[in-house]
Amino acid sequence: MNVLFIGNSFSQDATVYLGRICNDEIFVRNLYIGGCPLEWHANNIKENNVAYDYQRDGERLFRASINDTLAERKWDYVSIQQVSHFSGMIETYEPYTEFIVGYIKEKCPDAKIVFHRTWAYDDASTHGGFANYDWNRTKMYNAIVDASSKIAEKYSLPVIPSGDAIERARYLEEFDTSKGGMSLNRDGFHLSLDYGRYLAALTLYRFFTGNDVTKVVYEPENTDPALCKKLKDIVNEIL
Repeated sequence: MNVLFIGNSFSQDATVYLGRICNDEIFVRNLYIGGCPLEWHANNIKENNVAYDYQRDGERLFRASINDTLAERKWDYVSIQQVSHFSGMIETYEPYTEFIVGYIKEKCPDAKIVFHRTWAYDDASTHGGFANYDWNRTKMYNAIVDASSKIAEKYSLPVIPSGDAIERARYLEEFDTSKGGMSLNRDGFHLSLDYGRYLAALTLYRFFTGNDVTKVVYEPENTDPALCKKLKDIVNEIL
């Protein structure tokens, strides 16, 4: 299975552990520009800009363009997403989504285009984009669900629910920061290097394969197997 993410640091976070989880059963690559919104992706396609880090497991292999990467192989899935601070603002999605979806369909007619729903910021985040949601995590999450659902319905795109999994896990005692739990973010918006990234990768694995994630053997170093099991149960419940 060949999967391409056209994204930014949030797709980087989500894909870092995927290869290890699936033992490279999925060939996954991420086209990365930090903080890249849909508008930039559309412009980069129009100008054929070699502007992306072509990543495997979060590490750059070389520089690439969207145009050349889509022609590189027969992709089964191509994932798109909005930059985090605009992800709950539907007015920022167009006309860029229409152009990007149209281009992918033209160049990869057999690929299924999917939408990656990312996560709201941590309650204590100081990211300037959090102001778009009145510094309120729940408001941001609900806005992301609303905007991504509308755009996914408009173009008949299946949704990868990474943001839903992260939000659900924040209600576990171990990750409830209001009660002294660990944050699933390392800086208020990017995912923590252990449980946060792991949960997102489990979500991707379940989405693309349909496999029961409780049977996943790989777990990041220095994580608690019992807590990893709780995250796996969340993914199975959502998907």
